[in-house]
Amino acid sequence: MKNTIAIVGRPNVGKSTLFNRLVGQRKAIMDNESGVTRDRHYGYGDWTGKYYTVIDTGGYVHGSDDVFEEEIRKQVKLAIDEADVVLFMVDVDAGLHGLDEEFANVLRRYQGKKPIYLVANKADTNARAHAAGEFYALGVGDGDIFTISSQNGSGTGDLLDAVVSHFDDPWEEEPDSGLPKIAVLGRPNVGKSSLFNLLLGEERTIVTDIAGTTRDAIQTRYNAFGNDFILVDTAGLRRKNKVHEDIEFYSVLRSIRAMEESDVCIVMLDATRGIEAQDVNIIGLADRNRKGIVIVVNKWDLIEDKQTNTVKEFEDQIREKIAPISYPPIIFTSVLTKQRVHKAIETAVQVYNNKTKKVPTSQLNEVMLREIEAHQPPSVKGKMVRIKYVTQLPTHNPVFAFFCNLPQYVKDSYSRYLENRLREHFDFTGVPIGIIFRKK
Repeated sequence: MKNTIAIVGRPNVGKSTLFNRLVGQRKAIMDNESGVTRDRHYGYGDWTGKYYTVIDTGGYVHGSDDVFEEEIRKQVKLAIDEADVVLFMVDVDAGLHGLDEEFANVLRRYQGKKPIYLVANKADTNARAHAAGEFYALGVGDGDIFTISSQNGSGTGDLLDAVVSHFDDPWEEEPDSGLPKIAVLGRPNVGKSSLFNLLLGEERTIVTDIAGTTRDAIQTRYNAFGNDFILVDTAGLRRKNKVHEDIEFYSVLRSIRAMEESDVCIVMLDATRGIEAQDVNIIGLADRNRKGIVIVVNKWDLIEDKQTNTVKEFEDQIREKIAPISYPPIIFTSVLTKQRVHKAIETAVQVYNNKTKKVPTSQLNEVMLREIEAHQPPSVKGKMVRIKYVTQLPTHNPVFAFFCNLPQYVKDSYSRYLENRLREHFDFTGVPIGIIFRKK
């Protein structure tokens, strides 16, 4: 990616607050507890007509044995390698910290290879701004220290003036805008981040056996095998009574927001646990939001003693639990052994194509009026419903309007009949269909 800024530093200096300010949205979770941000988190912004990508990173801690902090260190180094400009953030309020000095040692190997700016945050008074001078002792950074307050925005304009001076090419606005957005949803520990990393061919998100490892919704562009879309990894969704900490609460909110902003949801299940109540809730939530849905049963390699009809029995169990939602395709995968992973992605792309499909009115009437003639709507109170015409409405999801003389008398059972015929003839696999009746 061109024009990329990485925000790095020890935990709790305000990196996510600055990230949110530079992208103009509250995209990253912020909390006073250190270690809230774990994965590399991307966003877009612009300054004086130049567009850029910002990478938020987890707080860097040297020499810790904690599994998350070891993985965060890897993510931070990947972000620095990827960036055109690095913002090394420190905290004026806390003063020079031993972890700042440790991180300065890491950054020295990049000095002279790419611009590094020392950014002293929480400098919202003159006294604090003067105190920032002690950070010159770190011996890293190009030129002066930038004193800012990422909370209220003071000083960020001067910082951005310096940063965008390194960006020569005018870059198109939001390069990912208009692309399909596919969100990976599911309970904790079903393999969402493993799928995400496998598809991208890099450790984009941290993967551990600990439930709740992913906290933010992480999105990345996927451009391979003829596909081009935004892939979004989300935090695991569990029942409300299982959510005990504020950070996890906000993680769940971010996951739901990612689902709301997506076009297609890949809902991952754990084959070893079967379909559980929370899986049904997630599928129901995606359906209520009128999203395309693909159900992916992961860890299929762990199911032993498979019989000829094992897949069918498992699929029947899922369909029984999610009824009356019947349209999502079900794919059985193993991310660990890479079994049918690309099949899952190809299916999600096809669902997006089905979701955006427009059926010509002439073709629609030719097919559906024939089906209506073969199976007329039942009469109500001795009155016959006559459907004369059908058209697809210009909506984000497939919605079909049937024009008739007595729309109020059409029963739900007949509406389901029409939906089934539409799916049979025009392939709306994975997509919710809307049917309305209007007075002709």
